[in-house]
Amino acid sequence: MIEIINFIRKYNFWDGNPLDLGYIRTFYTGKIGKYVGNKLVKVLVGQRRAGKSYILRQIASQLISQGIKRENIFYINKEYIELISLRDATELEHLYQTYRQELKPIGKVYLFIDEIQYIEEWERFVNSHSQDFAEPCELFISGSNSNLLSGELATLLSGRYVEFEVFPFSYAEYCGITRQEVGNDSYKKYLQSGALPELFNLPNDEMKQNYVSSIKDTVMLWDIVGRYKVKDVKLLDDVFVYLVNSAANIVSITNIVNFFTSKKRKTNYETLSSYIGYLENSFLIHRAERYNIKGKDTISGNSKYYLNDLSYHNYLYAGYGYGLGYLLENAVYLNLRRAGYQVYVGTIKNTEVDFVAMKGDRKLYLQVMLQLTEEQTVEREYRALKLIEDNFDKYVVSMDDYKIPTNEGIEHVSAWNLDEILNK
Repeated sequence: MIEIINFIRKYNFWDGNPLDLGYIRTFYTGKIGKYVGNKLVKVLVGQRRAGKSYILRQIASQLISQGIKRENIFYINKEYIELISLRDATELEHLYQTYRQELKPIGKVYLFIDEIQYIEEWERFVNSHSQDFAEPCELFISGSNSNLLSGELATLLSGRYVEFEVFPFSYAEYCGITRQEVGNDSYKKYLQSGALPELFNLPNDEMKQNYVSSIKDTVMLWDIVGRYKVKDVKLLDDVFVYLVNSAANIVSITNIVNFFTSKKRKTNYETLSSYIGYLENSFLIHRAERYNIKGKDTISGNSKYYLNDLSYHNYLYAGYGYGLGYLLENAVYLNLRRAGYQVYVGTIKNTEVDFVAMKGDRKLYLQVMLQLTEEQTVEREYRALKLIEDNFDKYVVSMDDYKIPTNEGIEHVSAWNLDEILNK
């Protein structure tokens, strides 16, 4: 284990190494920072390459700037080749104790473990050290599967962790890293590109396309095929392509079965349901269930699916002909989720409301439209919101530059200003 410690010194702060922190994501570091100083395990989940590792290093760097000694911070990333032999909680314990012997930290240790799902029974290690009074340890862990904390062992951590879902760059972060002005032009570019952090280090579209393709393939192979022993990899990929093509449209698994059956593809409801669940668990897609606004309950069956990043459409499957309006709806969905809302597709009197968003005791209703230029379009988009009889806030979100007057209590907001509404 001493050899491993020596190998991974370059990934830690012990020797004053100038580690790459990337673009500082204050939205996450600020939110997570509020929980620093207690025994809760800080858990970051999200798609592979969405920026979790950078955020962990940024938090560690902040701790050092606040006076924590460098030797009291231990960063482990299971994806590093030096840690390929680190297989289970027992070996992790040996590595941790070797670190303590070699670095001799005094006081609390801040332990960061990246992609922890690859360490068997990691929950036992985390549970033990997060509650250790003799040798206090505050843990920050990350994983690329939404079921990271749903297994039997994870019940050990029940009530002892706080979870943060990490998404690709927001529009505000996009403007920050590209140094563009907030407004229609930059927002349109945001919709037509992608927000995975590494994309902003690539100089041309061909390299970006290759990168996005490699990310998709890596997630498919490592986080789905390898984890769930998927037999028909081509079908899994085709299901993802189907959902990319159907993003922001109501679909059902039965519809998808019928589509593949019409193409002479052999499959069934159970297989496709499982494959879609795997895509959700790996954060490639998100599902929005339908919600009966009057009955205040969810409706099983049809749902909408949204991409975790627009780059999958823009760089891989741009040939599919849905327009900017669907990209906008997808971006608004991600905006709501990033802000911590539970998001549903609303139904009322056979009419659809694009989003019902809930957080705590706050509820928002939103219609999304590219432009509100034609009277018939305005009437259609506002009509569904006018059918809702409660007093929760109602908004129409569009790409219009100008402010549209309030209509029977329904506010208009330009897409690039949506955060002002969500965070107030």
